[in-house]
Amino acid sequence: MKFPPLVSGVLLALTFSLGTSYSQSVQQTNTPGSLSTPTPTASPSPTPDLEHPVSSVPGETKAQHDARMAWWREAKFGMFIHWGVYSVPAGYYQGKPVKGIGEWIMNKGKIPMAEYQKFAQQFTGDKFDAASIVATAKNAGMKYIVITSKHHDGFAMFDSKVNKWTIVQATPFKRDPLKELAEECRKQGIRLGFYYSQAQDWNNGGAAAGGKWDKNQEHNMDDYIDKTAIPQISEILSNYGPDTPAVVWWDTPQDMNPARAARINAVVQKLRPGLIQNNRLGGKFKGDTETPEQHIPPQGYPGRDWETCMTLNDTWGFKKDDNHWKSLSTILYNLCDIASKGGNYLLNVGPDSHGEIPAESVQRLAEVGQWMKVNSEAIYGTTATPFGEEFGKSVQVVDGYGKKRPTSSGDVWRATKKPGHIYLIIFKWPENGTFHVPTVQEHLTSATLLADPSIKLSVTQDESGTTVGNLPTKAPDSIASVIDLQY
Repeated sequence: MKFPPLVSGVLLALTFSLGTSYSQSVQQTNTPGSLSTPTPTASPSPTPDLEHPVSSVPGETKAQHDARMAWWREAKFGMFIHWGVYSVPAGYYQGKPVKGIGEWIMNKGKIPMAEYQKFAQQFTGDKFDAASIVATAKNAGMKYIVITSKHHDGFAMFDSKVNKWTIVQATPFKRDPLKELAEECRKQGIRLGFYYSQAQDWNNGGAAAGGKWDKNQEHNMDDYIDKTAIPQISEILSNYGPDTPAVVWWDTPQDMNPARAARINAVVQKLRPGLIQNNRLGGKFKGDTETPEQHIPPQGYPGRDWETCMTLNDTWGFKKDDNHWKSLSTILYNLCDIASKGGNYLLNVGPDSHGEIPAESVQRLAEVGQWMKVNSEAIYGTTATPFGEEFGKSVQVVDGYGKKRPTSSGDVWRATKKPGHIYLIIFKWPENGTFHVPTVQEHLTSATLLADPSIKLSVTQDESGTTVGNLPTKAPDSIASVIDLQY
């Protein structure tokens, strides 16, 4: 998907430790702007949002920031879709497996441009069904979708007029799936965002992590920004209706600098002012959201909107030999852990070259949906735990890239909160019929199980904490059961 393991590990570690955006220390160059590129202007500086001081809109007030981010903070759970030409080789080149994540096969396999571009002829998308994909997300309890409009191979998954390296002009599919998804998302009440690889582009002259391997890739970076990236970004911001994209998801700011980032952000502010942006544009641009990848920070990012993105197996783009699927218990634990720390969970699917999401992914998401039908009240619209003790000590674990990351050691319970409610999400059900948590300031009036509100629970508060009693012997849910404390 994003950075290969080494680069990803370094930059994710920097982001985690500093709480800032992914950026690279590069020398800034003085580059004349494109005639079609709006010039950044000074922003007013009213009283800032002190609770969420980092924003893509400098100087916005707390009320403005809260209003702009409201739907995203409410959603909590979204679907990432990595779909592109890389699904044709599906992890193999010249009959041999290529190590690494599927969408990086051109880079990791050092496939020449002419050879890679031939894969587009086999990219049929003949089973792509926007309605089915959106329904899969909706039934899982997901509230938004982010799809790759262009990944690092430079292939436009939309009807771009910038060049012919697009799904409409280079494949038998001949349609714009982003348009079909946008229409279907409106019908089903799901928001749609676009991922766009603004820096790395291995076929259109952008940057390449690890260096370029084909002389045809050699182009001026600023020329690429002005003639490919900015025109295509203008297209995806303009051609899909006033509500789409709801998010723009940048990635891997290889060779970006403040001047290049400013030119791109100026386009966003002109065409879609206030659009939610993540922190991967580059050039010290912090965006609106932190984006830890394949791991969950031990405390989240207090005071910062954030979103963990993860795969359902080991890769983002389709790779036919990757059958290392996450269990339902792992997925639900991740969802609850992230929500308890105030973040969002962006869970990936990688359709094959026919446009189908793997059956294992569909099954897992349907199972998540069953849990959400009963317990989503403890996820949607919640804020972070009022406790914190449940996280336990920070420990080192291996993330999805094989790198050691700090994470929470506590695995018994989590908590979320919204006005009038504190939700206790219990992974290890007590055998003695009671569950004890630390003291809360609120005066609790009752306690119920989301799975069965008819069960009469008791709740007591004293200086030692809060105790919920009369719990049934058997957990309502074998993975995660929710107690709703009302106040």
